[in-house]
Amino acid sequence: MSPHTIGYLAADPTAGDAITNANTAWILASSALVLLMTPGLAFFYGGMTRAKSTLNMIMMSFSAIGIVSVLWVIYGYSVAFAPDKTHGLFGNLTIRFLHNETQASITNSLYDYAFIAFQLMFAIITLALISGAVADRLKFSAWIVFSVIWISVIYFPVAHWVFAFGVPLSGAKGEVAANGAASGFVQGTGGWIVQKLGALDFAGGTAVHINAGAAGLALCLVLGIRKGFRKEAMRPHNLPLVMIGTGMLWFGWFGFNAGSALVANGLAGIAFVNTQVATAAALCGWLIVERLRDGHFTTLGAASGAVAGLVAITPACGSVSPSGAIAVGGIAGMICAMAVGIKNKLGFDDSLDVVGVHLVGGLVGTLLIGFLATKATNGFVDGIFYGGDASQLGKQAVAAFAVMGYSFFGTLIIALLIKYTIGLRISEEAEIVGIDQAEHAETAYEFTPVSAGAGHTTVASAAPQRVVT
Repeated sequence: MSPHTIGYLAADPTAGDAITNANTAWILASSALVLLMTPGLAFFYGGMTRAKSTLNMIMMSFSAIGIVSVLWVIYGYSVAFAPDKTHGLFGNLTIRFLHNETQASITNSLYDYAFIAFQLMFAIITLALISGAVADRLKFSAWIVFSVIWISVIYFPVAHWVFAFGVPLSGAKGEVAANGAASGFVQGTGGWIVQKLGALDFAGGTAVHINAGAAGLALCLVLGIRKGFRKEAMRPHNLPLVMIGTGMLWFGWFGFNAGSALVANGLAGIAFVNTQVATAAALCGWLIVERLRDGHFTTLGAASGAVAGLVAITPACGSVSPSGAIAVGGIAGMICAMAVGIKNKLGFDDSLDVVGVHLVGGLVGTLLIGFLATKATNGFVDGIFYGGDASQLGKQAVAAFAVMGYSFFGTLIIALLIKYTIGLRISEEAEIVGIDQAEHAETAYEFTPVSAGAGHTTVASAAPQRVVT
């Protein structure tokens, strides 16, 4: 997130109404783009799983929209962005939308609701990302309970750590100091990662992707492997649906990254370009690894590579040059392509590669800032490859592994509590029949007889296209 206007969209008294209105329009448009990412993710995950689990995957994404939107208004935004009184850990509960009461130091005009909407969409997609790790076997009721607890005790505080720059000083415009920490803000009112540590995360590599990836790992470890894991071919049932979802994610991600400038300016422009070229490079990098390793260029590989690039450039898009973005994407695409096979070697069942793409991709992008950041883009710090020292790399590592550790162990506790109370997993019989039928009493596809000529009938079906390990 850009510190210049974060959480205080009308903070610059010299900005005219036309400028304020233009920036507000940009943020609202970006918010809509980010919301589109969640249905895109639903299609992406729905196509990657087996036909009998398609609706369940889509429902988990859409339920995230409902749950998070309500909780965000009740207390989520306040926990994430209200002034800090807990050493940078989380905000207070002074912002109460339900009573039409907002704290003047945070939301001093109606324009700030654009920022509130923008950040809401980030919270939604983060929760939805986790669902890919638990395809085919998590009770939907357990997912609902998990969602309420996880978004409240894991995401909202982490969002404060990473995104809450604090309360702007009276009459001052928020800036970033030479050490990377936020200045122009009242010290002690923002999150510890952004205000004290000074790690760079332009659009959510830590708060969104590392956070969701670590949570997915913990949840799938507690849940256990699918019946037939590493014994049966578990093919994606609809690769065209995967590609449609990928296209929606790629399109929406421009709002995710370029929108995080919070103003319609050159910083938004370079974030936009960096997002495009990094994603393209990652797609190519993943395909190169596939060709060398497996002998094929696959459609699923192209889709997964693109998403890996989007993940990796998210924290770095406001800190690197376009050439640096190509490096970030290319490296992430190749590393993530190799990382998705880890689950088979270690024996954990991350169904749709949330760990290999989002956790690993988020770590790659966050850490590469320490090497590839340039003052020409971010205005204040160079990475190691541009003549800087290793201090920024150290800050990036502290931020990345702190979020990963908090999310992993916090999720582990939440998952165990649910497992030993209401239960996490559907029955073995339900898993064989299919979670769509067992949990939702519906199926994604109607298998009905169709005419095949005089005296003959066949059954319409959706044939799987290739094995995914």
